[in-house]
Amino acid sequence: MTVADTAERPATRDDEGVPLTRWLAVVAMAVGTFALVTVESLPVGLLPFIGEALHVSEGTAGLMVTVPGLVASVTAPLFPVVIGRLDRRAALIGLVTLMVLANGLSAVAPDFVVLLGSRFLVGISIGGFWALAAGLAVRLVPERSVPRAVSLVFGGATAANVLGVPAGTLIGGLADWRTAFVAAGALGLVVLVALLFLLPPMPAQQVVQLRTLPRQFRNPVVRAGVLSTFLLVGGHFAAFTFVSPILRTTAGIGEGAIGPLLLGFGVAGILGNFLAAAASERNVRMTILAVSVLLTAILAVFPFAGRTPVSGALLLMGWGLAFGGVPVAVQTWILKAAPDSTEAATALNTSVYNLAIALGALFGAIVATRFTLNGVLTTGAVFTLLTSLAVRSARRS
Repeated sequence: MTVADTAERPATRDDEGVPLTRWLAVVAMAVGTFALVTVESLPVGLLPFIGEALHVSEGTAGLMVTVPGLVASVTAPLFPVVIGRLDRRAALIGLVTLMVLANGLSAVAPDFVVLLGSRFLVGISIGGFWALAAGLAVRLVPERSVPRAVSLVFGGATAANVLGVPAGTLIGGLADWRTAFVAAGALGLVVLVALLFLLPPMPAQQVVQLRTLPRQFRNPVVRAGVLSTFLLVGGHFAAFTFVSPILRTTAGIGEGAIGPLLLGFGVAGILGNFLAAAASERNVRMTILAVSVLLTAILAVFPFAGRTPVSGALLLMGWGLAFGGVPVAVQTWILKAAPDSTEAATALNTSVYNLAIALGALFGAIVATRFTLNGVLTTGAVFTLLTSLAVRSARRS
């Protein structure tokens, strides 16, 4: 019996056990989400290096985060419609291949225009992969194991949000920014091989239609959750896109210490993820409110209280702790509110998540270019402060 034979069969309530190959396939998709989300935010820690090498301002270099976010936000809801009945395994493999090629192009880009073109391709890969991965993970395991499978896939993105940027920054600091893109492409190759060997054929179960997405806005909690995603993620990336120059100019932290500090940010984010997950089991709505208040407070006081290396580092750790809880808390709220429409609600939230990354980075770039660098922290704080209004607007949780 082949891997395809054991894993293609639809999971049912009567399955006595889950074959190891199925869980390995789910893990492969989780690593895929880690790789893709890492690639999306990779330039955040490399902006000074890229700007200097390609002779563009750090505000302009921030478009490397904006472009894939915008493209992914459009691709996520449209991709399942465009591919129709195409085998989902073939689609995932094609998307990861595109990501690998795009990173190769980024690594050899002779100018900023070519680099932005490669980031456009990355956006297609991210949006398409996210649109399919969670739904395919559900098909690989029996019903009782669905929550665990979905949490693994989303866990890959959570880990990337808190570890991907520090890892890329460290590689860029030890070698150069082009090497960081090569390393991201190499990780994509590992995912590609894993999917080829572990993921069985996944024929389309139904043709996805666009009209199911707008219907999710009729659910007040889904509506508030999606808006919370936009505000929290947009506010975070308005400031975090420029975290490297902020740490240098505001906190007076040397360039060599930024990579290790961002790694600490990642560790704090993982801790925040676990704390928010535990808190969400008790009261997910209050968890989101607490995260938004903490994130707002840190961004608001950073320009005034983060003017020394010690205080700047401490505030950065708190920032990581707060934002690490955002994805798991908001996604849990949405899934609880739409148990019969999880795929549509997740696709909608994914689209808005990527749109928030793009617009947050864009707003941050405008503020950093036309006003002051510390102004991006205030911009982020305004975004996250509005989250409490969105959460309170929901009539049920």
